[in-house]
Amino acid sequence: MDTAPAPLVEVRGLSNRFGGHRVHEDLDMDLNRGEILGVVGGSGSGKSVLLRSIIGLHEPNNGRISLEGTALDHRGAPDPRLTRRTGVLFQRGALYSSLTLCENISLPLREKAGLGKADAEALALTRIRLTGLEAKTARLYPEALSGGMVKRAALARALALDPDLLFLDEPTAGLDPISAAAFDELILTLRDALGLTVFLVTHDLDTLHRVCDRVAVLGQGHVMTIGTLDEVANMDDEWIRAYFHGARGRAALRQSSTNRESA
Repeated sequence: MDTAPAPLVEVRGLSNRFGGHRVHEDLDMDLNRGEILGVVGGSGSGKSVLLRSIIGLHEPNNGRISLEGTALDHRGAPDPRLTRRTGVLFQRGALYSSLTLCENISLPLREKAGLGKADAEALALTRIRLTGLEAKTARLYPEALSGGMVKRAALARALALDPDLLFLDEPTAGLDPISAAAFDELILTLRDALGLTVFLVTHDLDTLHRVCDRVAVLGQGHVMTIGTLDEVANMDDEWIRAYFHGARGRAALRQSSTNRESA
């Protein structure tokens, strides 16, 4: 009898409250090894709070988060068992404005991996090239980078320590359609080449169609549904119908169908 592999990350009974405001209540979610899981939901549904809870930047009120079946301890600080395997791309890049791109990427290599300056910069340059940026951008400061370049630079830093878990918070937000499509393709290429597992918070319907193996919809404090895009989009729920079958959803579906036919 075939047994499905255990999830890489399990979230069970997660609750997050801010004062009297409930963001999550008894939320369950699995992240499977090697998949790209898209996480969507309305404003205030707690997408970014969920991401920050998993990686240990926010301590939930209740619940358990496990990595390969072993509970993580995020009390007071992120659990090192997760942080050494995790790369994070924050929504606005979160690059240090006073450091060059090379210095931004070298920083975790020097502070967490203990590498010397020359070795850290050499590895930083490989990460820069890996994300499609030219080597000459290594000496630029964030203010000199375009929006798309900032996203790639932030991704290069997220990959600095060779993680197998990648957390992306709105990676295509603010990008023009061509840059967003190119970034989506980069995520797919890196997932396949590096064996990554990706937790992707997004509102971009095109991204959901292009790259996600499964989609989770947050609402009413929990995961309303999770499954393939077709399974989720066909759920009988007012918000889901409006999101996936509105004008933008239909346009994304048509574009996805066109891409598949031309592939």
